[in-house]
Amino acid sequence: MTHNIHNQASSKQGFEFTKTACAIAVISTFAASFVAPTAFAQEAQSEQVQAKGTLERIEVTARRTVESLQEVPVAVTSVSAADLQARGVTVLTEVQQFSPNTTLQMSRGTNSTLTAFIRGVGQQDPLWGYEPGVGIYIDDVYMARPQGAVLDLLNVQRVEVLRGPQGTLYGKNTIGGAIKYVTKEMSGDAELNAQATLGSYAQTDLMVTGQMPLIEDKLYIGGGYANLNRDGFGEYLISALPNQDLENYNKELWAARVAVEYRPTDKLFFRLDWDKTEDTSNSKGGFRLLPSILTDAPVPDSVYDSYTSLPTENLVELEGFSFLARYDVTEDLQVKYIASSRESYSPTNIDFDNTPVDVFDVPAIYSDENTTHELQANYIGDTFTLTSGLYYYDGESCGSFDAILGALGRVLGASGLTREVAGCNNSESWAAYTQANIDFSERLSFTLGARYTEETKQAFVNNGLIFANVYPESNWIPGYVRPDAIFPGNNLVPQVLGQDTNADGILDAPSEESWSRFTPRVGVDYKVSNDTLLFASYSQGFKSGTFNPRATINEPAVDPEVVNSFEIGVKSDISDTLRANITYFNLDHQDRQYISVLPVSSPTDLNQILGNVGQSRASGIEAEVTWVATEALSFDLALGFIDAEFEEVISLDANGQEVDISDAFAISNTPEYTANLSVNYGLETSIGFVMLSATYYYRDDYNIDETADSLLSQEGYGLFNVSATWESDSGNYYAGLHLKNLTDEEYLVGGYQFVTPDGNGGFIPGTGGDNTLIGYYGDPRTVHLTLGYRF
Repeated sequence: MTHNIHNQASSKQGFEFTKTACAIAVISTFAASFVAPTAFAQEAQSEQVQAKGTLERIEVTARRTVESLQEVPVAVTSVSAADLQARGVTVLTEVQQFSPNTTLQMSRGTNSTLTAFIRGVGQQDPLWGYEPGVGIYIDDVYMARPQGAVLDLLNVQRVEVLRGPQGTLYGKNTIGGAIKYVTKEMSGDAELNAQATLGSYAQTDLMVTGQMPLIEDKLYIGGGYANLNRDGFGEYLISALPNQDLENYNKELWAARVAVEYRPTDKLFFRLDWDKTEDTSNSKGGFRLLPSILTDAPVPDSVYDSYTSLPTENLVELEGFSFLARYDVTEDLQVKYIASSRESYSPTNIDFDNTPVDVFDVPAIYSDENTTHELQANYIGDTFTLTSGLYYYDGESCGSFDAILGALGRVLGASGLTREVAGCNNSESWAAYTQANIDFSERLSFTLGARYTEETKQAFVNNGLIFANVYPESNWIPGYVRPDAIFPGNNLVPQVLGQDTNADGILDAPSEESWSRFTPRVGVDYKVSNDTLLFASYSQGFKSGTFNPRATINEPAVDPEVVNSFEIGVKSDISDTLRANITYFNLDHQDRQYISVLPVSSPTDLNQILGNVGQSRASGIEAEVTWVATEALSFDLALGFIDAEFEEVISLDANGQEVDISDAFAISNTPEYTANLSVNYGLETSIGFVMLSATYYYRDDYNIDETADSLLSQEGYGLFNVSATWESDSGNYYAGLHLKNLTDEEYLVGGYQFVTPDGNGGFIPGTGGDNTLIGYYGDPRTVHLTLGYRF
């Protein structure tokens, strides 16, 4: 339960250190400096007084109000700014190390797309139209898509990991849990912070943030700019195109932000934020685990090296606005209005086969826009609390990709071969929610909550084959001409999913489907003593219904997925120096959405229908322990165990009869065991405060995809990290030295399998006619040094 660096760190300002990773994240980088504290937060902060060498009081907002971690009957890990600082945690994916049964990893061929699983529930495919199973929030603003969700952690107050369905207070698409990125408040004083980070692979990060009052105690403005750069961990050994940047796993991005806060009275507060990020890091090339049988592309010596026949260029552009209005009606009642508008655009090039030949190339374009509105009221009484609200979401998620099988097309006598897919999945939903926590006595409390959601989706898909190599307009390749003259109109292939609304029987309007869902929560907790809380709860969540974004026929939408979860747990401060929080959970995951209802005759079969054909279950235990051994020395331990499996996956046999093929499936991205041990030692010196930290993190075996006999499986491995941080007595100067993955472990975080074992030690080629088995890997051993000055 690594959420406190105890007395030593809590007496110091949290370092502001630079990150390593992704797109939109750095947006949040600046957000942190500009968020105003709520009245509740200010009140809670005043309670955080502790004796040296004792446990810290941890504040969380898991139930949308500020509460003590030990008094919240929810399985939640809170990782504070001091923890992040002391261990050199620089990107959201590293937070997985501190939360049991949690997976947060970069997804396959991109630096910015997040693969998130909690308790075996998440999102395997990041294509538009598919919905996440874990919700990502920045200051209560929902991030709808995994693209751009790998957040850089800068100026963060804390990161909260809520495990289990959060369907009542957080709504749809939180059936596995939620990740909350909580930024620091703006102080209102004139401040300026400048820092630089130098590290492995020519890492060079620069950041400047600041704030100043325009009207004292009334109006503030803040802003910032960051430029983050790093050479690649590897390179493209061969590129079929001239004049390409051959770095692989590199980083190049900049971000800017402006925030304005206004406090006309002590009870009224407004904040307006704008941010923009541009990430031009190269597309990530995968490692060939098998040599190509079609061209000269052997297995590279380094897992970070690759080959490509596509441009290495990649772009992620994100821009957004958010607005908060808060009114403290009374000391007990607070009303908030939160609005946001975000859009993103990302043309990307994914070489699935990773050879210099066009065996299986997928240039793609993703485009997303969404707006949200939320009106919330929080009441804190003597014997009960009540959180209620109304929420509205309107989002458009579109994209196109060209699955180019040029080598196969030439074998068939054509100039090439492309399956082109384009479409949109647009969603509009509203919800009303309420949750009450009622104290029946000084020791016994009940939680009753419910959320009602109505959602409408519209979708269309254009899908078809073209006997030529074609590319989206934004993925221009010299020497190739998009044959719009041959295929008139904006779409080269016909619309296959939509509504027939004209006399000619041609689809020319999107399909539409609506759903409604009631998601309850019931809980009870009992204080055995002032330091020990027992709790039990039942909660339900759902993941949105959707249309198949790869449809080849005019198929119907699939219904939402539903997770029912039961938990029992204990939170106990056994003494002033020892804390143990333990949770047992059991969940039932129903109506899972899978493309598996038609028999697969070969790995090249793309004509499959999306259906609610899966059901799985999981149970496990999570333990988080903190021991403050002395005033200087403390230990944190986080253990997770999960037993998860598919109980049913329905397909059709050759005769069209339903069969259960669940034995062929496995829960992906979910190791049976996870463990983290952190040791922290802080000391005052003549030159300032020094914190030394060492962490060992272990992940057991896991599959990258959901095939039981997958060739993409990762054996158990451990990561060893050490850090040393320093801050001057004045607090103006700070520094941090961080060594990550000291043993240089190589571990899979993503991949593609388009090949099948033949049973005799060989392989049957898959899509494109090659042995395409590709892996993407986590970061190698790195070291980085951050130096900063603030006033």
